[in-house]
Amino acid sequence: MGFNAFDDFMFSFVPIFITTVFIIVIGFIIFTIVSGIGQWSKNNNSPRLTVPAHVVTKRAHTSGGSGDSSATTKYYVTFQVESGDRIEFHMKATEYGMLAEGDVGMLTFQGTRYIEFDRK
Repeated sequence: MGFNAFDDFMFSFVPIFITTVFIIVIGFIIFTIVSGIGQWSKNNNSPRLTVPAHVVTKRAHTSGGSGDSSATTKYYVTFQVESGDRIEFHMKATEYGMLAEGDVGMLTFQGTRYIEFDRK
């Protein structure tokens, strides 16, 4: 009789647990999509600004790459504008490679979206 009670518990607990995990995962995916769309919309509604700036620092963040999986690298550059504020942007590897710390020029951006840096 002891095994029967355990079996009954497992048959009622496991589906509830799997359903809960499924709902959490789907909820996280939906939250990520909605957040991305919200940021995209906010950027589109922000003014496009071109301001004098200089490159303060560059960094790259690499993730993955263990076993048979490939590594992914994201590139970030921090600019300082005339007011002293610093802004970090995610950018493509080709644009990242064309910038050096200390470069001075005109930074164009829209919200959190990097558009270009025209080096002087």
